[in-house]
Amino acid sequence: MLEVRDVVTTYGPVLALDGVSLSVPAGRITAVLGANGAGKTTLLRTVSGLVRPKAGAVELDGKDITRLPVEAMVQRGMAHVPEGRGVIAELTVAENLKLGGLFRKGAKDSEADEVYDLFPALRERRDRSAHTLSGGERQMLVVGRALLARPRVLLLDEPSLGLAPRVVAQIFGIVRDLVDRTGLAVLLVEQNAKSALSIADTGVVLNLGRVVATDSADALAADEQLRHAFLGF
Repeated sequence: MLEVRDVVTTYGPVLALDGVSLSVPAGRITAVLGANGAGKTTLLRTVSGLVRPKAGAVELDGKDITRLPVEAMVQRGMAHVPEGRGVIAELTVAENLKLGGLFRKGAKDSEADEVYDLFPALRERRDRSAHTLSGGERQMLVVGRALLARPRVLLLDEPSLGLAPRVVAQIFGIVRDLVDRTGLAVLLVEQNAKSALSIADTGVVLNLGRVVATDSADALAADEQLRHAFLGF
């Protein structure tokens, strides 16, 4: 579904990604792991078009999308949930969700019921301003909003950041279930490597902008030397 081929991304003189390649098949979760500064967030920003690579290519369903505008990527089936739980605090939960279908023709308000079924806490708070939500509820909201874009590929950047383990387990469990039921392809960037590998099919380890390991999630979790060197558990 998603292919990243030999991508090089720079910020001025700083080399952030150095020839990164990976794939995210339909119905699978690929977790990108590594320490702070490894290039994980830059990778997602490059894939979703927020940052343009200096070299390499990003393909969606076999078609090169590297230079497309961000809204065109959304229309072709990509959704990006950035780090930081970016809700619009002044809008209600329902209004935030409505934004998820902004670039999709035929989007209906009733489709929000699908998100409420996934995250019942949001249904109870649908008419409240987003600034009243807890951190976990905000994370549920941004994931739900992205799903209303009807993506084929979902990019998740640090969804566990600052959340209690119970909330992380709930959100990760829902993502895993969605992937298994719908064939969604997920590219997951996570600092919490142990939790990410528990739901991922494949893991990719970055260090200083380069891929140092790619293997099944189970194999990476079992590699003690790799875990101590790059994954912190």
